[in-house]
Amino acid sequence: MPGTVLLLAASPMGKGCLVDAASVLPVLAAVPPAVLAGADTANVVELADPLEPQAVLTRLRAAAAAPGPLTVYVAGQLQLDRRQRLPHLALARTTPSTVRYTAFPWHWFREELRLRPAGATTVLLDLHADAETWEWLRGNVLDCGPAVTVYGRVAPPAGRGRRAVAAPSYMKAMATILRSGGRPALEQLHQMATARIAGEGETGDLVLHAPADLRHAPGDLVSHAPADLVSHAPAGRVPHAPAEHVTPTPADPVRPFPEQPFPEQRLPVRPFPEQPFPEQPLPAPAHPGDPHADISAAVRSGRHADADALAARWEQAAVVAHGAGSEEALHWAEVRADLAMFAGDAAGSCRIWMAVAAARLDAGQPADAPAVEAAVDRAHHQWGRIGSAARARELGPALARLRGRVPGRHEGALDHVQEQLRQLQTQG
Repeated sequence: MPGTVLLLAASPMGKGCLVDAASVLPVLAAVPPAVLAGADTANVVELADPLEPQAVLTRLRAAAAAPGPLTVYVAGQLQLDRRQRLPHLALARTTPSTVRYTAFPWHWFREELRLRPAGATTVLLDLHADAETWEWLRGNVLDCGPAVTVYGRVAPPAGRGRRAVAAPSYMKAMATILRSGGRPALEQLHQMATARIAGEGETGDLVLHAPADLRHAPGDLVSHAPADLVSHAPAGRVPHAPAEHVTPTPADPVRPFPEQPFPEQRLPVRPFPEQPFPEQPLPAPAHPGDPHADISAAVRSGRHADADALAARWEQAAVVAHGAGSEEALHWAEVRADLAMFAGDAAGSCRIWMAVAAARLDAGQPADAPAVEAAVDRAHHQWGRIGSAARARELGPALARLRGRVPGRHEGALDHVQEQLRQLQTQG
């Protein structure tokens, strides 16, 4: 099965730039796609200095949906937003005061990769941090989810008086090794690259080494142990691949919310069941310890109802074991929202995402918590994909109330819902 490679190099323009991330792309471009992917064949998609978080999200989501192994190369710099103090990948227009709106939230990597089969995803990182982010990294883990293998480094801020823009040397070293022929095992490749940059005098890096935990399926709420502080280097770029295809759909009764970060599909509508599912034994997963793999297989073969039924049973088991508002139960509700989206059931997906957001708010999570904002944003976008005006009118008031509590990062989100509701009322 062919692999997929996503090459992402991003850094701010102007004096806020810490690393010339895009300079690694020509070096990576010289590596054969199959070698980049560690597969017989591969499609490569390149993003060089993207301007908008939406552009990154769209490419990441398309790559995550592709079957087969996925390798993501990321070169750039990390910054914290001023409101929530969460790490973001800085993009071309990012400034310290606009991180929340112009940079790519790091937790979106975890969100988009959480349904990937365990062990099928590798993320290679060459990042630079400013002083605030470096301090944050001393007490927090930078991961992409338990089912994702992560290798790389985060370079510390330059010392006083050192203003020169750094190079993504770790990623360049990795690309140079790959160009020399053959493809070492990932851990060996990582060690060779870190040793090479250490030999060039780059020391004091935070070295990232987090193999996928195959005991946990994508989406499990488990974080890797913190990486160790060691010494090493920066990041890269590559060739172009066929653009992802987008299936056109008829005009929707609700105009999509501009710049919404969660695009997808549409089809029938199946409401989120309000009554608990009948008790029944959970099936033994074909992949021991990983029901997500069975669900993914069902989706890929078009058995959407089977996938949802399996996820629903695991959700009910989580409710019984941990409570309706537990992270375990909410995880499975989020899986079911994604499954509805994959099946084209925009109304069903919207309804579930709203229920998840409400449950998180009722549990005391703040309105600007990443998981709350993500749930409302996804409900909002799925609402814009509903093909029936009657269904959209039915869900619109609840979404407007939710948007009133969770405005999110997109200016005018509540106004957009209210305006679309007014237009829907005129459609009879």
